[in-house]
Amino acid sequence: MLANLSGVRSTPCYYHSSHFKFSNRCKPFISASCPRLLSSKKSSKFCSLSLLLNGTGGNRFAVRALLEPEVSESVASATVDGDGGSSLLQPVSVKIPFGDREILVETGHIGRQASGSVMATDGETIVYTSLCLSDVASEPSDFFPLSVNYQERFSAAGRTSGGFFKREGRTKDHEVLICRLIDRPLRPTMPKGFYHETQLLSWVLSYDGLHSPDALAVTAAGIAVALSELPNSKAIAGVRVGLLGEKFVVNPTTEEMENSTLDLFLAGTDSAILMIEGYCEFLPEEKLLEAVQVGQDAVRAICTSIDALVEKCGKPKMFDAIKLPPPELYRRVEKIAGAELHEVLQIRSKIPRRKAISLLEEKVINKLTEKGYISTQDASGTTETIQDLLEDEDEDEEIVVDGEVDEGDVHIKPKSRKRTPFFTEVDVKLVFKEVSSKILRRRIVEGGKRSDGRSPEGIRPITSRCGLLPRAHGSALFTRGETQSLAVVTLGDRQMAQRVDNLANLEEFKRFYLQYSFPPSSVGEVGRMGAPSRREIGHGTLAERALEPILPTEDKFPYTIRVESTITESNGSSSMASVCGGCLALQDAGVPLKCSIAGIAMGLVLDTNEFGGDGTPLILSDITGAEDASGDMDFKVAGNEDGITAFQMDIKVVGITLPVMKEALLQARDGRRRILAEMLKCSPPPAKRLSQYAPIIHVMKVAPEKVNAIIGSGGKKVKSIIEETGVYSIDTQDDGIVKITAKDFSSLEKSKSIISNLTMVPTVGDIYRDCEIKSIVPFGVFVEIAPGREGLCHISELTSDWLAKAEDAFKVGDRVDVKLIEVNGKGQLRLSRRALLPVPETKPEEPSSKQLTDEPAKDIADSSEASEESTTKKNVNVPKEDGLAEEKLEQPKSKSSATKLASSSRSNSAEDALLPRKKVVKRTRKTSSKAVSGVSGKDGE
Repeated sequence: MLANLSGVRSTPCYYHSSHFKFSNRCKPFISASCPRLLSSKKSSKFCSLSLLLNGTGGNRFAVRALLEPEVSESVASATVDGDGGSSLLQPVSVKIPFGDREILVETGHIGRQASGSVMATDGETIVYTSLCLSDVASEPSDFFPLSVNYQERFSAAGRTSGGFFKREGRTKDHEVLICRLIDRPLRPTMPKGFYHETQLLSWVLSYDGLHSPDALAVTAAGIAVALSELPNSKAIAGVRVGLLGEKFVVNPTTEEMENSTLDLFLAGTDSAILMIEGYCEFLPEEKLLEAVQVGQDAVRAICTSIDALVEKCGKPKMFDAIKLPPPELYRRVEKIAGAELHEVLQIRSKIPRRKAISLLEEKVINKLTEKGYISTQDASGTTETIQDLLEDEDEDEEIVVDGEVDEGDVHIKPKSRKRTPFFTEVDVKLVFKEVSSKILRRRIVEGGKRSDGRSPEGIRPITSRCGLLPRAHGSALFTRGETQSLAVVTLGDRQMAQRVDNLANLEEFKRFYLQYSFPPSSVGEVGRMGAPSRREIGHGTLAERALEPILPTEDKFPYTIRVESTITESNGSSSMASVCGGCLALQDAGVPLKCSIAGIAMGLVLDTNEFGGDGTPLILSDITGAEDASGDMDFKVAGNEDGITAFQMDIKVVGITLPVMKEALLQARDGRRRILAEMLKCSPPPAKRLSQYAPIIHVMKVAPEKVNAIIGSGGKKVKSIIEETGVYSIDTQDDGIVKITAKDFSSLEKSKSIISNLTMVPTVGDIYRDCEIKSIVPFGVFVEIAPGREGLCHISELTSDWLAKAEDAFKVGDRVDVKLIEVNGKGQLRLSRRALLPVPETKPEEPSSKQLTDEPAKDIADSSEASEESTTKKNVNVPKEDGLAEEKLEQPKSKSSATKLASSSRSNSAEDALLPRKKVVKRTRKTSSKAVSGVSGKDGE
């Protein structure tokens, strides 16, 4: 698409052997000091010895590090323009496809002293990646010395660390997972025999919250490696594929991923797939293959653009630094140990087989040492010092120190003792391992039998049991062959949730997490115990994401769930054993799962022609550790009978194609079905109910505005409830959801009652029995109708008769029945005790002169009542603190009005004066009742 690099703004930034022409005077110097620039001719490792002797002494150093300045100086002198400037290290920018959009790739801007450095920009997300190589080769090993570090700077999102130290600390789990995503596809492209330590560093410098940096980081790492001197085989790139409805989207945004039913991460070259990892909700195999095809097409387009960029500004590769063991060593090792290896590799048990192989390896080393084929000297040749070289000199060597340097200045005649081939012990071990792998693969392909006697589709024997830990909330021991996982489930409240700190600045809590541990005892070895390794974090995440789709929602099961998978034995596929054991343990803990799932690891022997096969790739089910190490693929698939929930594939060769992946997926589905059938035979079976030691969680809904009443000032109220009732915790949310976690039902019921009373919404007309008087004031008493909830019972509402002081009839601590008659605008409650008192019965009397004298008094009382109402209206306009203070003023007015009424009756007897006074009080009470009901009606609305 962009093969012509139309977006390149300037000339390439790195030197290339074809970019410069040297004079005859410079050519000998260049060929002697930097053989990588002129690949047409190889030079001896002693070719620049005369340069090294000029004032360098005998310190240990690297030849490449010393000669680099001279090379740069020569190149610079050859590229100086007329103004004395240099065109070296010019920045280059190019846009390359990245799904349905383009990303900007820049090199030569920053990190120019690194072997390769790239800044990749997607939207406003920027990832900077650098790659450096050590000047001195490390000790040969069977593991490429590559280290990857990925870091998300909080400043990328305009934040700082939330801890005390405002500096990024140790690598977080999700950063470790991205480190693994970068490392896994790079490693298969590295050549054997290259032992220079390689470090790849990647930083997120800017994050816009929309474009994820993980796929960008993998692609940036592939570009940095391609531009560097590292002699990798092919350029790699990585993409993410989502599924929105029925449409596949390459590199979806974070918003689109929220609605995606698939999260597939794929990395590879322009022709093959190197790594896939993904999670989905029971996606069929056919749909997954379609997603892989979409991702591979996108990776191919990216790799094509990377190759075009490398043509313009890539550095020459260090192919001359590759040091492989001599072919003669392979023949000798196979001759000594070939027959015995055939026998040893048929031992079914892992530990006896490992010990037998170790003894056989030692036997090979001893035999070669006896014959004089193993040298104790360092064969790499790159770490020799000047003193070491001088000590090896003899009279046959002629060294020219002064004068002009020439290719023929150093003459070394080979010694007769060097005619015998010399091998290092490390070389012998590497070759022995490769020969063992070759024999194992040949035995599987030719004989159709594996080390434990199984066929390629065979599954190891499976046993499982639940409930073996009585105090744990759920436990299961899952054993498959020599791989065993002890899974333990713990249930808790929201405080047990795992907090996740991310760039998005969103407070995220994981209510389900699985933690995987792999102690050295699981493989019968002695090792150091410490923080979880990257492998443990990666395997735990894979098992966690595999189990997540079968969990119930938080509404149906409001627990935080923690699963611990401790590998007690390991011989391959321990992460998939964690999936099976974790599923059984969840069922034993009483978690209502949607279904059961299982996991299986698939292997591959890709090139069967080499081992006597017909060329068809051989796929192995349920691989062991030896088959994983010697095979070409480790493909883990988890799910149920019909769909996949998680998958992860690592390739140890250049890559595989879709037809091979399809066959592996279909064979994995058959394997899962067989494993699920064996899990149903678990004895004892899962309890499928909550343990008696598990906490009890009750969820209740209250009015959101009442949440603060539960918390109280500074959390005092909620703490007092926890102390009073003995519950574990009370968790409140802004939306009114309250979760009570208790150890038993009695403490749960106590806390429920208190919270219900605190958050209740009082309704006019409610009756509250046996309530305590909390305090007495001049105008009434305060009655507690519920814990922490009080209302005023005015002095006029305490009794049916007139009461001068509340203290005369009541005291603090008395218990009374009250009725709610009013809720004012501030939420204050007005109670009445009198409303619940029985109405006294009155005997009917015949009309008398006394009653006749009462009628005028009644009329006078009516007029007095009218004047009283007008007086009360005037008093309302006077500023008062609250409605309760207003009530305080009404009582003396009523007494004054009654007194005036009594005096106006002009009765000389006390009986005649009291009778109309009682009627006035009764009429006033009736009017007050109507007023309260009117207010209640408004509140009800």
